[in-house]
Order: sequence, then structure tokens, then C-alpha cells
Amino acid sequence: MPRLKSYLSIVAAVLVLGQAVTAQAVELPDFTVLVEQASPAVVNISTTQKLPDRKVSNQQMPDLEGLPPMLREFFERGMPQPRSPRGGGGGQREAQSLGSGFIISPDGYILTNNHVIADADEILVRLADRSELKAKLVGTDPRSDVALLKIEGNNLPVLKLGKSQDLKAGQWVVAIGSPFGFDHTVTQGIVSAIGRSLPNENYVPFIQTDVPINPGNSGGPLFNLAGEVVGINSQIYTRSGGFMGVSFAIPIDVAMDVSNQLKAGGKVSRGWLGVVIQEVNKDLAESFGLDKPAGALVAQIQDGGPAAKGGLQVGDVILSMNGQPIVMSADLPHLVGALKAGGKANLEVIREGKRRNVELAVGAIPEEGQELDALGNKSGVERSSNRLGIAVVELTDEQKKSFDLQSGVVIKEVQNGPAALIGLQPGDVITHLNNQAINSTKEFTDIAKALPKNRSVSMRVLRQGRASFITFKLAE
Repeated sequence: MPRLKSYLSIVAAVLVLGQAVTAQAVELPDFTVLVEQASPAVVNISTTQKLPDRKVSNQQMPDLEGLPPMLREFFERGMPQPRSPRGGGGGQREAQSLGSGFIISPDGYILTNNHVIADADEILVRLADRSELKAKLVGTDPRSDVALLKIEGNNLPVLKLGKSQDLKAGQWVVAIGSPFGFDHTVTQGIVSAIGRSLPNENYVPFIQTDVPINPGNSGGPLFNLAGEVVGINSQIYTRSGGFMGVSFAIPIDVAMDVSNQLKAGGKVSRGWLGVVIQEVNKDLAESFGLDKPAGALVAQIQDGGPAAKGGLQVGDVILSMNGQPIVMSADLPHLVGALKAGGKANLEVIREGKRRNVELAVGAIPEEGQELDALGNKSGVERSSNRLGIAVVELTDEQKKSFDLQSGVVIKEVQNGPAALIGLQPGDVITHLNNQAINSTKEFTDIAKALPKNRSVSMRVLRQGRASFITFKLAE
């Protein structure tokens, strides 16, 4: 009898476990209704770009013989396919690309990525019923990688737009697009992180997901479980060329702001402070008297720019803007870029160890390519050595004018010592040491002589027109 009771207990436990697993499975989301309702408004986008005339010969194409069939097919699919003009003969070629998009208005406005349609001579949109229409490019914004297209139509299916600002890490999301040309492919995953910054992408707080995204998905919608678009699938992180578990989407709040501006005026206006900022790490936080690493450190200020006019100073650590905390330095461009030219920015900063507020009017961001002037590598005449292991010289009046500086010293020579270890080079301009402005070689030497030991010390260095703060420690 005890053995029978034991068996019955095991059976009961298995049944309870089975019920728990079944209940858990039932709770998993079902995407069928979402896909049925949303798919008609998701489109396939193909482009054609005319390439310069030249003779096309087999010798100009890579030799793919000997490769395994799957690899050969992969490379052939990725290469621009040449087309001869009608009537035969060689000459002009056409390169084609493929992507996705989605309809946001019944009269035919479509959102996609800028990189999907960049440099296209012809844009074709294929709808869910497989009809094809030529699209007009209304406007594009390379900085956010958003493009707005227009096709002719009435009462077209549209997608519901959500609020990306309400997203949280861990929420389910769904993507619909055309990876490798397979129309209306559905993939799912979760939000991995929000507000993610990517290199060279300063104005988009990306949504990071683990939704499988591949070539052809670009420009397609990312949905929440309510069937609302919360993002535009844009990029993946990969070392293989294919999906590796990390993908990024442009928040729909950002995309719609860009879309509305493109529709109204054909271009996008963004706020701009005219500063170069950098991350505050543990050592910099210690050198500036902060309790923990946070904020955006102002390393350089554009002369005559909004920050200079508003009283911001090099060495200020910006902790918040208009009440929004700056945890990582990349948070600042996201917030500033969302403002229009003339908008007010109330900055809370740490300056010389004290908190203060700086209010200024943001300007309009310059056209791409307009950067701070580069610094030259001219040398002065006065020379001074110091315990850092470098020889510095005064800036001449001509150099100050050329470099657009009021003070600082130029490194003439780097010897063995701390400076060599932290990567300083001849021609670097040092403007601040230990949070103090440098006005002469004597002042530099005096400050260097009094530097504390075994504590993080900051130094502001300009190299080729770019300024940054670096930290180091002097041993006993």
C-alpha cells in the first residue's frame, strides 16, 4: 500500500506539472490576428539605379567557379545584376535593391529606410495584392535613415501607429517584411533594450530587439501585441552578414516627426548645441568630483554656436536637460535633436564641483560635413619640461588665431613617462590640466608639479580639431 501511494503521488505530480506547462503554453501570444490585419498595409519596395556606361564582360565579374552551390548562389544574389538596353547590345547597366515599407495614410504615403531607396532612379512598390506602382520620393533624412514615399491611391490599407516611448524591455514585438525577397515574412521576439545608441548614429535612440531581421527586412514595421507600429526595422549587428540575435529599429515617434517635416517642407530641422561631448567614466567622475559616472562632459565648444552664446563652458558636465536626466552622454544628442531651432534647453551642469543651471536657445544643426576646423601642428618658441614626460611650447598669436583658441600649450616632444603611456603625441594641444585652464608653459609646469598622486587627474587635449578629456594617475 505505501508503494501504491507513492506511485499515485508521482502520477499526481506529473499531472499537475503537465497542467502548468499547458497553461504556460496557452499564455504565449498568438500573432495570427495581428498578421492578418496588418499584412495588407506592408509593402515590398524594389529600386533600380542606372550605373555608368561601360562594357560588361565576364572578366569584370568575380570568378565564382569552384565554390559550393549555396555559396555561389549567395554571392550571385548579392551582386548588382547588369541589364542590357532593350534591343540588345552592351552599355548601360542597372543595379537593383530590395526592401520593405508600410502605408501610413489612405492616400498612399509610405515609410521606409533611407538606405533602401538611396540613389535610386526608379522606385517600385508592390502591394499585398501583388500590384506594382511607381513611387515618388517625397523626402529623405539620412541622419535618421527615414524616407517618405508617395504612391497614387485611395482608401489604401493603413497601419495603426503606436507610441514607442511606452515600450519596455521584455515586451513581445513582431516584424513583417521581405527578407531575401520573401514577401510578408513574419518574425517575432522581444524588446532587448530601448534608447540604444549606435556609432555614427547620434540622433536616433534605437529600439534593440532579438527579432530575426535579414536583408530585405529594412524599412518594414515593428509591431507591439496591440498591432500598432512602434518602430521601423533598420539595422542588425552581425559578423557573418546574417542575423546574429541583435537588431535595431527606429522608434516610430522619431520616424513620424521626420515624416511630418518631410511632408511639410521636404527637409528636417533638428536642435544643435555646437559642442563635442564625451562619456564620463569612473576616473573622469572622480576627477570632476562626481559621486558616480553620469552625464555628458563638454570637451569642445563651437565658437559662436548656441552653447558658447548661452554660457556653457568646456569642462561642464551636463546632468540633465529640461528635466530629463543624462545618464549616458549619448542621451544628450537624442534630446537636443528632438528640439527645433530656437527651442529652449535648460541644462543642469556640474562646474568646478558645484551644480548650476544654464539656459540657452538651441540652434539648427549644420549641413552634414560641416565640422569644427582642424588644428594644425605648428610649434612655438618657448620650451618647458615637466614631470609628465613631455616638452610643451607656447601658442603664438598666429596659432591662437588659426586654432581659434585663447590659451593652451602645444606638445613639442613626448619622452618616456606618463604622457607616452596615455598616448599623447607631438602637436597635441593641452588646454586644461586638473580642471584648470592653461595660459602659459610656466602655468602648465606649475600645475603639473602640484598634481596629486594616486588619484585620477583629467587633461583636455585637442587633436586634429577634436577635443576630449583623458585621465591618468601619477604613481608615488
